[in-house]
Amino acid sequence: MWGLVRLLLAWLGGWGCMGRLAAPARAWAGSRGGPGPVLLRNRRSWVWNQFFVIEEYAGPEPVLIGKSLDREEKAQYVLLAQAVDRASNRPLEPPSEFIIKVQDINDNPPIFPLGPYHATVPEMSNVGTSVIQVTAHDADDPSYGNSAKLVYTVLDGLPFFSVDPQTGVVRTAIPNMDRETQEEFLVVIQAKDMGGHMGGLSGSTTVTVTLSDVNDNPPKFPQSLYQFSVVETAGPGTLVGRLRAQDPDLGDNALMAYSILDGEGSEAFSISTDSQGRDGLLTVRKLLDFETRRSYSFRVEATNTLIDPAYLRRGPFKDVASVRVAVQDAPEPPAFSQAAYHLAVPENKAPGTLVGQVSAADLDSPASPIRYSILPHSDPERCFSIEPEDGTIRTVVPLDREARVWHNLTVLATELDSSAQASRVQVAIQILDENDNAPQLAEPYDTFVCDSAAPGQLIQVIRALDRDEVGNSSRVSLQGPLGPDANFTVRDNRDGSASLLLPSRPAPPRQAPYLVPIELWDWGQPALSSTATVTVSVCRCRPDGSVASCRPEAQLSPAGLSTGALLAIVTCVGTLLALVVLFVALRRQKQEALMVLEEEDVRENIITYDDEGGGEEDTEAFDISALQNPDGAAPPNPGPPARRDVLPRARAPRQPRPPGPADVAQLLALRLREADDDPSVPPYDSVQVYGYEGRGSSCGSLSSLGSGSEAGGALGPAEPLDDWGPLFRTLAELYGAKEPPAP
Repeated sequence: MWGLVRLLLAWLGGWGCMGRLAAPARAWAGSRGGPGPVLLRNRRSWVWNQFFVIEEYAGPEPVLIGKSLDREEKAQYVLLAQAVDRASNRPLEPPSEFIIKVQDINDNPPIFPLGPYHATVPEMSNVGTSVIQVTAHDADDPSYGNSAKLVYTVLDGLPFFSVDPQTGVVRTAIPNMDRETQEEFLVVIQAKDMGGHMGGLSGSTTVTVTLSDVNDNPPKFPQSLYQFSVVETAGPGTLVGRLRAQDPDLGDNALMAYSILDGEGSEAFSISTDSQGRDGLLTVRKLLDFETRRSYSFRVEATNTLIDPAYLRRGPFKDVASVRVAVQDAPEPPAFSQAAYHLAVPENKAPGTLVGQVSAADLDSPASPIRYSILPHSDPERCFSIEPEDGTIRTVVPLDREARVWHNLTVLATELDSSAQASRVQVAIQILDENDNAPQLAEPYDTFVCDSAAPGQLIQVIRALDRDEVGNSSRVSLQGPLGPDANFTVRDNRDGSASLLLPSRPAPPRQAPYLVPIELWDWGQPALSSTATVTVSVCRCRPDGSVASCRPEAQLSPAGLSTGALLAIVTCVGTLLALVVLFVALRRQKQEALMVLEEEDVRENIITYDDEGGGEEDTEAFDISALQNPDGAAPPNPGPPARRDVLPRARAPRQPRPPGPADVAQLLALRLREADDDPSVPPYDSVQVYGYEGRGSSCGSLSSLGSGSEAGGALGPAEPLDDWGPLFRTLAELYGAKEPPAP
């Protein structure tokens, strides 16, 4: 038993364990010579204390621990110990545990798990402006010694940036860092453990710091004077040139607005900013004229649109440059002395009356001649003419203001040296009024008055119209019949109208309406007058004032026609009926005289039958031998044969109808012969089939080959060419004339 204990102690000593065994108390009874010792003991107990092992120990004395320990992998170990009877392998007591902690040493350098870093800080920032915070991590035990105590320092980046040794916050170290001078900085930050003392481990990281832009630079023109040129024919909006003020700032901080300071330049030109907000676009504002002004000088200002109040001390944020624009001469069309002309001419003037004159000149060469003309579409009625040399406009026809008041002409001026250089101008000609129209009634007046009307009653208001407008020409006076015997009274209202009144003595009733004469005159120079008539009917009226009847004849003619008119209509209708009956009778009599055997003529009859033909027996019904052989036809009439290709001068006489009973075959043969002998009928209107081949033409060959040798040069007897018709008349004159006898 004690041997086992000693073995365990040796084992524990070999582990370097700091423990102790509480041995049992022993008591010895007697002496060596006595009956022997008596062992008295209490139960054993173990007292375990924590002990430490140096990691990575490499001393001269061996340590039986099995392998090197790494605290960063496992910081402590838990062991169980128990006493066991070797003989019986029975535990002598319950198991006990003890803990072995690994003591830390500085074997891990600091690292930056989030590095490298990128940060941005505005340029011109104050000293101490926070840029970014960097953080390093040390795997050593922070609770034991200074192995994990870190200190931050700047290795590269001084004097622009600094770092807080404890927190790792990077800050600006100098003021007024200018992005335009240096935009990016590379800062190296080091973290060292052991509180930064010698022997500590270290790690580093980089921080890329970019300066962001602020509007701290005003715009600046690279040159003080800009010179441009533009042709005088350039229209409004034409680009003259670009101006750019330099601003080293970026983005919105470099946006600029341009303006023209001098009023002289702002009238002829305008300047605006391009879509990028950097360039100034100088354009033409109004038409330029080389002959009037050949150059313009003015100043242009460029200003930042966004200004940061924090940097006003670095202003002003604007700059000014001078601009000179030269106007170049160009071929120009003639220029009229006025933009538009307004002329006037009285109406009714004789042709050739002077209306006015237009004038144009060549600004490039004032002595160059100009030719004037009126465009036809502006004067379709050709009412005016213009002198091509001097532009004088005259009338061509008398003009009537009442027909047309204004004439709008387009006059064209063209350079004689260059017809392509031409310009137009509008000429408005007003036709002035003259008193040439007598006043007239505004409308035809046909009114009525009741036979029971009281004296002095208003019958009708009569209005006058005068188409003239000159002076008092439009003022019209009206006057009716005067005297005690007047049936009606006309009272002038002095406003171009008159009132037709019933006089104190009522008009006697009668069938025909009254015709009241009205005299009208104006007050122009000279005064013109006219006479008109107002028709007034005296009617019987109902109690409500509506007309019952105006004439006794109205009761007999509901349609409103008189008896005489009805009789005239009836007479006309009867005459027309008689003429129609007479025409029909004459036409019927003429048809009967021209008709031949109307009842027996079968040419217009259609007979339908179902009987089969008799075959060859039917050929006996009509002799077709004449169609089969021309020789079997009837002999021709005496005299020269009739031409079939020309229209005859005289129509062939119609053969009389044969006497006796009518025979259809004989009648058909007669009509066929008449058609064949009728020269007025074209031969190509009928199609005839002949079974006879023919024996050739009686004229023989028309070719002259061989004819001279056979006849000895003399023409034989032939058909006269005069009978060949008008188409061969020229040929007959050439070859048919007899040669004069030889002397």
